[in-house]
Amino acid sequence: MARRSQTVMLLIALSAIFALSRMVNAETLSTIGVNWGTQMTHPIPPTIVVDMLKANGIKKVKLFDADDWTMSALVGTDIEVMVGIPNAQLDRISSKYSHAKDWVKNNVTQYFKDGGVNIKYVAVGNEPFLESYNGSYLTTTFPALQNIQKALDEAGHGDKIKVTVPLNADVYASSSNTPSSGAFRSDIEDLMNQIVHFLKEKGSAFVVNIYPFLSLYQNAGFPVDYAFFGTGSRGINDNGKQYTNVFDANFDTLAWALKKAGVPDLKIIVGEVGWPTDGDKNANNDMAKKFYDGLLKKMAKKVGTPMRPGPVDVYLFGLIDEDSKSILPGNFERHWGILTYDGKPKFPMDLSGQGNDKYLIAAKGIQYLPAQWCVFNNEAKNLSSLSADIDYACSLGDCTSLGYGSSCNNLNSEGNISYAFNMYFQMSDQDVRACDFRGLAKIVDRNASQKDCLFPVQIISAGTRTAVTKAMFLGLLAALLFV
Repeated sequence: MARRSQTVMLLIALSAIFALSRMVNAETLSTIGVNWGTQMTHPIPPTIVVDMLKANGIKKVKLFDADDWTMSALVGTDIEVMVGIPNAQLDRISSKYSHAKDWVKNNVTQYFKDGGVNIKYVAVGNEPFLESYNGSYLTTTFPALQNIQKALDEAGHGDKIKVTVPLNADVYASSSNTPSSGAFRSDIEDLMNQIVHFLKEKGSAFVVNIYPFLSLYQNAGFPVDYAFFGTGSRGINDNGKQYTNVFDANFDTLAWALKKAGVPDLKIIVGEVGWPTDGDKNANNDMAKKFYDGLLKKMAKKVGTPMRPGPVDVYLFGLIDEDSKSILPGNFERHWGILTYDGKPKFPMDLSGQGNDKYLIAAKGIQYLPAQWCVFNNEAKNLSSLSADIDYACSLGDCTSLGYGSSCNNLNSEGNISYAFNMYFQMSDQDVRACDFRGLAKIVDRNASQKDCLFPVQIISAGTRTAVTKAMFLGLLAALLFV
């Protein structure tokens, strides 16, 4: 009897260990963070976003500014933060050291204290050396970087908080399409050498944004499999090192550039990597899921790349769709989120890298505007202004899902008009004046969505909640006054 009891106890203990191992495996990888952008007309309240991050075990975020609304929500969470300085501020910060001191005081020291915000990096600028900027930030980025680091040191934060510059992968290139030919762009080689040696001296890291999707988007002949992480790609051989995906090849092209610049062991952080879900024929949930599944499994194995074996710190781009982002690079720019505009997961994603098909925990406490839609009034007689009205709605709304290969590409002409009108209506807080268009539109309470094309109802964010509450108050006051 005693032996049987011991056996039962042993089985219970083994079950507990097994359950614990499963629980540990389910945790988010410590090397995985997310980019939290806020270029949307109706941002989710930061406190809700932070609760969602904690619920999903996400312990690192990268921000593009130091907005107090966002930073305050991160107080006391211990979530590691890379706080950003927008490019527009580089000139001011580089011109006078006192401006850098003020920035650090207002955006770092204010939050960096016991029980405050766990700031790890300050990102000075964002991809400032893009060729499309025509050299606008070439003379201000490095001085701004130096001034911010000096201000951090003077404030007593320099040993814990490091400066860096998130850069696009276009700052380096390979003359032979192999990583070993990698070097910094000739027009900025001297500047990059100064920056990377400064980062090394200060114990910081090189932050690079790598986008396999863009390789596919910009080159019709690019091998599709090479953008993902399977073994089916033909790959390339570089002096005995085999590359089966463009992520590894791109990463190691940078590693070679750093080696040639004299800093072969400078830490590399992938500041942005992801796959959009709409706005292009190759941007959809299935392809995004395939990309993230491969990426996260790779990260979990901690294999690194041929040149840099071992764990790699990666920030997924991005967290939530941003309907106000510029679409100059492409319509997909507003659809990088792993979550929809209202904080819902788009597809299964296992942040532990174990490949389990499970959905992230959605944002809790989201409130929506009334369930109503703005659609084309098919009884309208005068259609002379229709084309101009559609252009107007799309210029101030978001019609990126209507493009070729996108989620709403198969709507008929009336559906296209309704979609354009409704997006403008929703992004205008459902103002009745935003659903008129000289009688060409009308408000309905029947869901206008069609098949795979969602006609969204916008959320109530902090700004819209205030506006709605004020309107309700004024309406109630008027009613009381005229009773």
